[in-house]
Amino acid sequence: MSQQPLVTLQNVGKTFGPVTVIKDVTVSVYAGKVQVLLGENGAGKSTLIKMMAGVYQPDAGRIVVDGKTVTLPTTRAAEELGIATIHQELNLVPTLSIAENVMLGRMPTRHGMVDRSALRNRARAALSLIGLDIDVDTLVGELGIARQQLVEIAKALSINARILILDEPTAALTRHETESLFAVMADLRSRGVGMLFISHHLDEIAEVGDTVTVLRDGEFIAEVPASTPEDELVKLMVGRSIEDQYPRNTGGAPQPAAPQPAETQSAEILSVEHLSSSGRFTDISFTVRAGEVLGIAGLVGAGRTELIRAIAGADHYDSGTVTVRGRALPRGNIQAAIKAGIGHVPEDRKGQGLVTSASVNDNLGYATLASTARLGLVDFAGQRSRAQAVATKLRIRMHTIDQPVGALSGGNQQKAVFGRWIIAASTVLLLDEPTRGVDVGAKVEIYELMNAITAAGGAIVMVSSELPEILGMSDRILVMRDGRLAGELTAAEATQDAVMTLAARDVDEKN
Repeated sequence: MSQQPLVTLQNVGKTFGPVTVIKDVTVSVYAGKVQVLLGENGAGKSTLIKMMAGVYQPDAGRIVVDGKTVTLPTTRAAEELGIATIHQELNLVPTLSIAENVMLGRMPTRHGMVDRSALRNRARAALSLIGLDIDVDTLVGELGIARQQLVEIAKALSINARILILDEPTAALTRHETESLFAVMADLRSRGVGMLFISHHLDEIAEVGDTVTVLRDGEFIAEVPASTPEDELVKLMVGRSIEDQYPRNTGGAPQPAAPQPAETQSAEILSVEHLSSSGRFTDISFTVRAGEVLGIAGLVGAGRTELIRAIAGADHYDSGTVTVRGRALPRGNIQAAIKAGIGHVPEDRKGQGLVTSASVNDNLGYATLASTARLGLVDFAGQRSRAQAVATKLRIRMHTIDQPVGALSGGNQQKAVFGRWIIAASTVLLLDEPTRGVDVGAKVEIYELMNAITAAGGAIVMVSSELPEILGMSDRILVMRDGRLAGELTAAEATQDAVMTLAARDVDEKN
């Protein structure tokens, strides 16, 4: 196999106004190899791959493909050279079918009309590459996040790429779906396809990678083998050692501002009784006490997200009650839920958690505009001060607080959603995949905030598809399957095997 790289970003740099995002970085992708790009949120990974994909052009350095310097003024120019990209944020049209999305911009035609038969056949062939068996006439908007991600992957593979860029492709996938993707990647490697792979799941790096390029603050730090121990990778990435990746302190955060009395810590805050919603979940009951993190585990499609949205007032439900501190909440009323102290970090931050065209300042303040108003007028100065303080506390990487939140990296966007409820002083946080797309350093910061909230007498309900996260940060775990509760485990009882046994078996078997 030739040692000449398929593509190289050589000593590239990129600035946006006065801010330098990438400085003198070199990274290469070789045929039949997987080059991993590792770094914290805001380290420059997305900017780097967008240069390779033709979205951005470098301000310094050059792009070399097959030994020749090239310019990539558009994504189409990159695709014509065999470079395909799976971006972290989905780039699909929800009102079009799966087939139309997979072949968007490359529709097969016959006699000047779209050849629907050829369109479906090519889309099915692309889906078969990743083992997804679904009607290609289904509208993408009807799919969940995990399946939308798989459609995005199939779309990229459909151009027969020889250079494939994968930006957090497993973030929304189950382990089974991830294994299917890795099998596809192994097949592509055997056929000489080179890949640039980004993931915050450090355990995936040794599984699929060959070498790792580490970035920090837009600069090259090191290139190491993918077999490098995880703790060494973390140290290279964040510039410090992280001793405990799941710092759940059942007694509270290291520095609680105001320790709560024992009776307050054990008081019931949230009660869900016999909650049902046709086709989504059935007869769900549980309570959450002050100082507690309740984890909800289950496979994709188990009804976890639908349950969280109903409790948050985002969706209506058919029967049952949601009670906060003894007061029943009206169904489908977000404002009532917020007023009662409920905060909701949704699974889809881009589609449901943020107004991407609005500023970081505005997004942080949306939950408190009414409650902090004076004589009916928005307290702009106070809001800005609170937003700046929380942005600093959460280490949101941004140029200014007036920057559009959509311009931030995915992990920093997630911090902005989280920060909104910190400002609102929410005492019941409903977290749906709270650390998806967030690097290990930022994850620990979010976990420490969770500890601080529970130490101050708050309560958290956390849905997560990452079993280590559920096991490491939960005091109790509910397991859902097919819209029903399959069982409950204490922290002492919970293991990966115990959770998956409940998640994968019929609910009726528990009795």
